[in-house]
Amino acid sequence: MTAPLVYLIAGEPSGDLLAARLMAALTDMTGGGIRFAGIGGEAMAARGLESLFPQADLAVMGLAEVVPRIPRILARLRQTVADIERVRPDAIVTVDSWGFTGRVAKRLKAAGSTIPRIHYVAPMVWAWKEKRVHQLAERVDRLMCLLPQEPEYFLRAGLPAVHVGHAVLESGADRGNGLAFRARHGIADDAPLLCVLPGSRRSETSRLLPIFSDTVSRLAAVRPGLRLVVPTVETVAAEVTAHRWPVPATVVRGEAERYDAFAASNAALAASGTVALELAMAGVPMVIGYRVSPLTGFLAKRLLKIRFVCLINLLLEQMVVPELLQDACRPDRLATALAPLLDHGEARARQRQGAARALAVLGLGGDSPSRRAAQEILNVVEGR
Repeated sequence: MTAPLVYLIAGEPSGDLLAARLMAALTDMTGGGIRFAGIGGEAMAARGLESLFPQADLAVMGLAEVVPRIPRILARLRQTVADIERVRPDAIVTVDSWGFTGRVAKRLKAAGSTIPRIHYVAPMVWAWKEKRVHQLAERVDRLMCLLPQEPEYFLRAGLPAVHVGHAVLESGADRGNGLAFRARHGIADDAPLLCVLPGSRRSETSRLLPIFSDTVSRLAAVRPGLRLVVPTVETVAAEVTAHRWPVPATVVRGEAERYDAFAASNAALAASGTVALELAMAGVPMVIGYRVSPLTGFLAKRLLKIRFVCLINLLLEQMVVPELLQDACRPDRLATALAPLLDHGEARARQRQGAARALAVLGLGGDSPSRRAAQEILNVVEGR
C-alpha cells in the first residue's frame, strides 16, 4: 500500500518552520509511512521536501510591495494548482500566507476538487477583516489555530476549527548555547552583543537594513566593543550577507546557529513577526521596529482593530515589548529604546517577566502543538 501523500504549502519562512515541525511530527507518528510534496523553504528542505519553486517568490507583504510581483505570483498560483491536480495528494495543508494559500484553495474548490483542504494558522480576523471568517469557511474543510480564543470565530461560521497551540513553544529557542556560540565566533564573553533580525522578506530588509544599521552606529558610539549577530534565512540571505554593518557582525544561517545566537545575545532589534516569540523563549529582551510602504501603512492604520502588532503585547493587552512602527521606526528612537535593555537593569528584567507571562498564556509547558496538529491531519487522511 502506498504511503499517504500530504501536500504542504508554506509561503514564508515563519510558515516554513511550522511546516517543518509538522513534517517531523507526522513522520514520527507514522513511523516514516508518509510522503510530502509542495512548497517551502530551507527548514522543510532539511526534512526532505523538494519545493516546487523557491519560497522567496511568495515571501512578500503589503499592497505596494505585492503589486509589482502580481504576474509572477499568478504564474506560481497556476503552477501550484496544476501540480496538486497532477500528484493527487491525500490532503492539502496550507500554512499561513492566506493571500496566496487562500487563492489556491479557492481555485481548487472552483475546479471541483474533493481533496481535503486543511489550513494551519488562522488569519487574525479579530484584528483585520472579519469577512475572512466566511471566506475561510467557503474554501477550506478544517482549520488549525495557534491561539486559544480563535476557534470560536470560525465555528460560528460552520468551519470545523481546533486549537492546536503555537509550535514555537517546542522550537528549542530556549535551549541555545550562548557560551559555545561566542567561543565559536571569537566574541569575548563580556562583549555587548546585539542580535539584529531585519526580516525574512525582501520588502522588509530593503527598508529595515539601513534603519537598523544607523541604529547600530548610534549604539556603538556609546557602547565600545559592541558586536552584532545577524541570523538570516534563505529568502533574504544574499541581501543580509552583503550589507556593510558599522561594527563587526556575524551572519548565521540555520535553526541551531540561530538559537545559539539568541542565547549569546544581550538584547535584540527585530522586525515584527514570530521571531518575537522565539526571542521571548530565549529570554532575550527586544525592541520591534517595522516599516511598510506609506500606502500600506495608511491602509493598515485605517483597517487594523488592534493596539499592538507584537504577539507578546497582544496576548497581554499591554505594551511589554517596545514597538516603533512606520514614522516612529527611526534610528534615534530605536537606539534609545534598546540602550537600557543591553544592561542588566530594571527595564530588562521587567520585559523578561512580561514575556514569560505571555508565553504561559500561549500554553508553554502543555502538549506538543506539532503533534496535535499532525494528529488532526492524520484523522482527516484516515477518515478519507
